Formats: sequence, structure tokens, C-alpha cells
Amino acid sequence: MTAIVSGVWAALLLANLARAPAFPWSSLVMALLLWALWSFLDGKWGAVKNREARRAYLRAAPLPRRVYSWALVAGLLWLVFLGGFWIVLEQLVSVPGNKLPDFSALPTFTVIATLIMAAAAGAVSEEAGFRGYFQGSLERSGLGAAAILCTALLMAPIHALTQGFVWPTLLFYLLVDCMLGALAYFTKSIRPGVLVHALGLFMFFGVIWPRDKDRVPIWQSGADIWFCIHLSQALLFAILSLLALKRLARLVKQNFDAKLV
Repeated sequence: MTAIVSGVWAALLLANLARAPAFPWSSLVMALLLWALWSFLDGKWGAVKNREARRAYLRAAPLPRRVYSWALVAGLLWLVFLGGFWIVLEQLVSVPGNKLPDFSALPTFTVIATLIMAAAAGAVSEEAGFRGYFQGSLERSGLGAAAILCTALLMAPIHALTQGFVWPTLLFYLLVDCMLGALAYFTKSIRPGVLVHALGLFMFFGVIWPRDKDRVPIWQSGADIWFCIHLSQALLFAILSLLALKRLARLVKQNFDAKLV
């Protein structure tokens, strides 16, 4: 499912850029397709006999406001950590980086619409497929929290196919997938993960990765003030995110105990 969504989006985008790059119609078409896919997986349409099963596998139920808010806080703090961690990692070791398309000749509106839809398509398909259907099945089979790591390890070769099979990149994506998996595990819903995932993709593709080529390894230029700032950023926000995740787990348990009473 994830591969099909990626392939459809790539085909639509290429057709759009080849014929009418000034108007991002591919983003509109893809938005409709994503809505139809999400509705199908959530049991809104399709075969009646397995609607409830599809809804259970997707596990995209609404959450209490406090639970959802703390899940977003934990996820967003982790994104800030990941931003600093990637910059530090790239200056410490040789990282292949991510191959980005050249948007320099495209209108700004088309670039923004494309980045937003690329982030949404990646987030919806991966969260539904991996954190919903796959990880949820592992949790129900009795793996519990170990399902988070199993899902992350399953995704590692998939990331490696496009980003390179090198340990810094694999480590980075392992940290990404473990946090998204933790959000789904504690909340039993992929809704917070979809938003965090989409914001993360937009942040890295739009802001961080385009500047990779300008960063100089510390053994060539030494550790400047920005390296120290990004290192501090990574350490501080990793701690804050883990504390928020701990608060989320406690809040979910309180809600569960309240329902039992």
C-alpha cells in the first residue's frame, strides 16, 4: 500500500511538472485519492463484511484532547531533537544525504503545494500501513512494546533503498520510526503520528536537507558555535520529548483506569 501511494504520487507529479508546472493540479488529485484511501481503510466505504476489521486495523480513532495534545508535544519535541541530531551527525561522520529534486525553476506556489502533498502522502501511507495495520497486528499478537522496534527494523531496508544502506542514515530513521511507533503504541491511534510525520517530512525536505551541501565536517573547520548549539539542541529536546512521552503514558493509563471504574 505504501509503495502504491508513493508510485501514484510520483506519476502524478511528473505528469504535472511536464505539462503544467505553474498549476499544481497533481496535489489536488492526490489529496482526493488520499481521502478515498483513508476512508476505505477506516471502513467508511467498501465491502460491508470487513468494514469493522479495517477500522480496527487502521486504529485512527479520535483521542481525548489531553492525550492528543501530549502526543503532539512529545512528537514535535522529538522533531526538534532530530533536526539538531541530523546536523550534528552530518558534521561528525560522512552521510550520503538525501537526493532532492531541483525546484529552482518552479513557481513558489507549486513548490510549497508539492512539499505539503509529498509530506501528507508519505505520512498517511506509512502511518496507516506500518503503525496502523502492521504494528497494531504485532501488538495484538502479544509482542507489546517490542512491536515498536520490530516495525522500525522492518522499515530500515525500505529507507535504505532510497537513502543509502549506511549506519548513520539507518540510525537516524530508526530514531524516527521508534518515536512514531511509540506514539501509536501509547495512544492506540495513528492520528498524532500522521501529523507529526507530515510536519517532520516537510521540515526536513523543505528546510534541513536542502542545506546539507553547505555543512562542513568539524575535522575540516573545527567545532564552531553552531555545532555546539545544534548539539545542545539535540540533547535538550531529546530529554524533553522523553519526559513528555512519559507524561503521555501516565495520562493514557489514568484514562484507562477511569474507564474501568
